[in-house]
Amino acid sequence: MKSWEPRIEELPKADLQRMQYKLLKSLVYRLYSFSPFYHDRMKEQRVHPDDIRELSDVKKLPFMFKRDLRDNYPDKLFTASQDELVRYHVSSGTTGKPTVVAYTQNDLNNWTTSLARGLTSFGL
Repeated sequence: MKSWEPRIEELPKADLQRMQYKLLKSLVYRLYSFSPFYHDRMKEQRVHPDDIRELSDVKKLPFMFKRDLRDNYPDKLFTASQDELVRYHVSSGTTGKPTVVAYTQNDLNNWTTSLARGLTSFGL
């Protein structure tokens, strides 16, 4: 089967899991350190970034709910600076308050790659 990024998609399972763990650990530290919302949510859940010692520890992390997007409207969940944000998606607010999601160029690049991987995986 054709791969979009063979270097990543054909990694041995152990190497893939090491990479996933490293990315998870980095994300958790960033959110804990730079987002008051996530910092508080993790404290409520009694989880600290140091508690994430393996990939399966992802289950210790708190969930985010749609109401969190509404309650923190418009931008209290952003961890990137305004200068880094290149695209915004805003809902219509059919339940009362719209939700806003913002993306950096890196987010869009990752999104594009993810879609390309998916489309390639089924033959397009």
